[in-house]
Amino acid sequence: MVRPIFSVMFFLLAGAVVSPVFAQAPRASKADEAVTARLQRFEDKEEIQNLLLDYGRHLDSRDFAAYSALFAKDGEWVGGFGSVAAPANIKAFMEKAMGTQPNVAKNYHLLSNFVITVNGDTATAWSRWAFVVPGAQGAAIAQAGRYDDTLVRENGRWRFKRRVASNDTAPPAPPPAR
Repeated sequence: MVRPIFSVMFFLLAGAVVSPVFAQAPRASKADEAVTARLQRFEDKEEIQNLLLDYGRHLDSRDFAAYSALFAKDGEWVGGFGSVAAPANIKAFMEKAMGTQPNVAKNYHLLSNFVITVNGDTATAWSRWAFVVPGAQGAAIAQAGRYDDTLVRENGRWRFKRRVASNDTAPPAPPPAR
């Protein structure tokens, strides 16, 4: 009877000593780490591209609550209307500048030429914009320019740290006097 108890104790003791060795996860190779880093950059660029597109979508729909939520807690918007910092202030600023009524004119922004550079939890982006105004004889580009962005990952999401909207065209001419 001594032998079975000894065997059971031996296997239990051996399992306690050996199992941690086998339970360790294999270390990732340098190649695996490089692939993981590349995948993260692609995912980051995709999220940033969606952020850039959401900016135009929320602006055009006059959803300034969603629009201002795209900015970091100390995020800043700089453009033709002036400059303002912090989401609540950005929301109030845009409501004052553009109003709170729906976009009945159905004007909209075209966004393109995204150049995004990710560096860990910060990034930069450059892109083009065109402001389209529908009219009786079709649509016309009323203004066009570029965005220069500094971005930051905040609470796991990409946000605008600073967005500078620059016009590359003259503002629209006032309507002719009658």
